[in-house]
Amino acid sequence: MQVPVLLLREGTDTSQGKPQIISNIGACLHVVDTLKTTLGPRGMDKLIHLGRDTTISNDGATIMKLLEVEHPAAKALVDIAQSQDNEVGDGTTSVVLLAGEFLRNAKDLLEDGVAPQVIIKAYRQACNLAIAKLLAMAKVPSADTPALLKENLLKCAMTSLNSKLISSHGVEWSTEGAVSMTGGEFFGRMAVNAVDALDENMDLSLIGVKKVQGGSLSDSIFVEGVAFKKTFSYAGFEQQPKYFENPKILCLNIELELKAEKDNAEIRLKDPAQYQSIVDAEWEIIYEKLDNCVKSGAQIILSKLAIGDLATQYFADRNLFCAGRVPDEDMKRVCKSTNANVLTTVSKVTPDCLGACGLFEERQIGAERYNLFTQCKNAKSVTIILRGGADQFMDEAERSLHDAIMIVRKGKKQSAVVAGGGAVEMELSKHLREHARTIRGKAQIIMNLYAKALEVIPRCLADNAGFDSIDVMNKLRYMHAKKDEDGSLYGVDIETGGVCDTLAKYVWEPVDMKRNALYAATEAANLILSIDETVRNPKSEQPGDNTPVGGKGGKGTGGRGMAGMMAGRRGVKRLK
Repeated sequence: MQVPVLLLREGTDTSQGKPQIISNIGACLHVVDTLKTTLGPRGMDKLIHLGRDTTISNDGATIMKLLEVEHPAAKALVDIAQSQDNEVGDGTTSVVLLAGEFLRNAKDLLEDGVAPQVIIKAYRQACNLAIAKLLAMAKVPSADTPALLKENLLKCAMTSLNSKLISSHGVEWSTEGAVSMTGGEFFGRMAVNAVDALDENMDLSLIGVKKVQGGSLSDSIFVEGVAFKKTFSYAGFEQQPKYFENPKILCLNIELELKAEKDNAEIRLKDPAQYQSIVDAEWEIIYEKLDNCVKSGAQIILSKLAIGDLATQYFADRNLFCAGRVPDEDMKRVCKSTNANVLTTVSKVTPDCLGACGLFEERQIGAERYNLFTQCKNAKSVTIILRGGADQFMDEAERSLHDAIMIVRKGKKQSAVVAGGGAVEMELSKHLREHARTIRGKAQIIMNLYAKALEVIPRCLADNAGFDSIDVMNKLRYMHAKKDEDGSLYGVDIETGGVCDTLAKYVWEPVDMKRNALYAATEAANLILSIDETVRNPKSEQPGDNTPVGGKGGKGTGGRGMAGMMAGRRGVKRLK
């Protein structure tokens, strides 16, 4: 009789073979079905409740992150949604839907006996063909002047915002009561202006987004400069001036306040008279620091650390403004906009260390007070102050604005665009079907299924808008089957339920977004198809318990350890 050999810990769960691949695909499809209804301008939102936090969003990356997916294979979809959000900013829902549809079609092939290696090879070949066709379809809009370039970027931003909650809200109205500007255009212009104000590196950390509850979307403010919430202040702050023209700005990273002796040091004295000399020395040190700040010529003193009540009153008596505990990110943006340097000492403050701006003021925004630095000569930072009635609505507006800013940033680096509304997916599907007729074997079937999977985007756009997707897909196939080039630009018309030339209607999407989505979705599908075994180790009885059986506390000796085992033998005494 052959003795079984145990290589894994007792209780380890192992699953392998094609049933395991199909099981992984099923878990991924559950996640995809949750996200499917959020695609497009008429997509629905998801309300996710975690403890006391409530999030309302239709952003794919946000929903995938908040779902807290535990299945190890399905986590790959969370990763590709996050990578799409980090790289491009938009298309997070599309990339998850494409990956899910690739897996759905592969599942049928696996059940029919096709090897996963064959599917993976054909999927990669189809992806390369689709990318090549995508780059050939790309169009570069005319951008002879900066104004024309900004208009092109605005169209890309509005396309990204069309699927967001804020796009349909009216911001400006005509005298007849019609909406003259929607939230999509309003925030699209903000996104374009924000990216346009950055330097050639286009560091997005220099775009500050603040949220003030109250008011409506139309009350949101775009500041060409830096704005941050009024920091904690002591008595004497209200006596300081809150308005300066062409001020000099001193940025510090030191404390300007007295510290209690018992918190700071231990002093041993022989003569009580020496104590007063020590106290006087501390006062001289703080007054010297404050005097050096005043002599520097700065009218505004900012510090990352605390500015105490003594310093606040000292500056107020000299008609200067100060703010302590300024957040690090806001201080960096102030320095970038005003050309100031953060100093760790005030012993030698030179004029080139000071910053400058055209106007400084403290303004009441809703229930909050904000410090605004505007009219900076080398403004490389902007601030957007969002207004809204509910925190969840403002959070969603911030996420939508982030997607639009990422799209504009990507479009400014590479201006090539393709037609949106499912037009590019339909044309790629047609191209792959035509190529499949030129090859033989199983690869032909797999490539046709890859082409079919691409049609999930226009199909979901039609379904989520409440239209008959079968009728819309038939119209799209008819238009793309035409030999003339104009048919390749037709996508779903959300307004009428038919089809239209989406490029002519300015539904533009950057090429990089589509290319990244195809790459990521294909690689995620291939990754899941390549997993034929899952090993799940059992949890220890206690967290962090890696001790072998019988090794902890002498469990193999009745819980008494070595002393318990040897107790009672001749010459052995048990120590208590």
